[in-house]
Amino acid sequence: MSIQDIDVKLINFFKKISVPVARFGLFVIFFWFGFLKVIGLSPAMQLVQQLFEQTISFISFNNFIILFGLFECLIGILFIIRGFERIVIPMLFLHMVMTFLPLFILPEVTWSRFLVPTLEGQYIIKNLVIIAAAIGIASNLHPLSQAKYT
Repeated sequence: MSIQDIDVKLINFFKKISVPVARFGLFVIFFWFGFLKVIGLSPAMQLVQQLFEQTISFISFNNFIILFGLFECLIGILFIIRGFERIVIPMLFLHMVMTFLPLFILPEVTWSRFLVPTLEGQYIIKNLVIIAAAIGIASNLHPLSQAKYT
């Protein structure tokens, strides 16, 4: 077997598993981190509370964090169920908007100096990988049939 044959086999293998692995990875991250919020054990709790205090005032923080955690769990669950991509990707977009806000609203928490993120800032910036995984999943969808929607 030549290097080229191995290369082709590996590429085909990775093409075959890329979407299921991305789905599973997104499920684990969202369900696990969401569940930690629901049970009050999230290490991000303080950051979420600081952002909450700067932006939301119509609900108690205790209720918000449980709802936010459940929202994350739902995102995780929907990512592993085929056919829900068109529902979960907009939910992910909304979540990403909320999670990137501390970079702008709480710069004293997320940046140690210009372009040098704190640990919290790094935690937020890594969400770009989550976005990339979701784009990879979306790129494998089949277009909606025009006949249904015209």
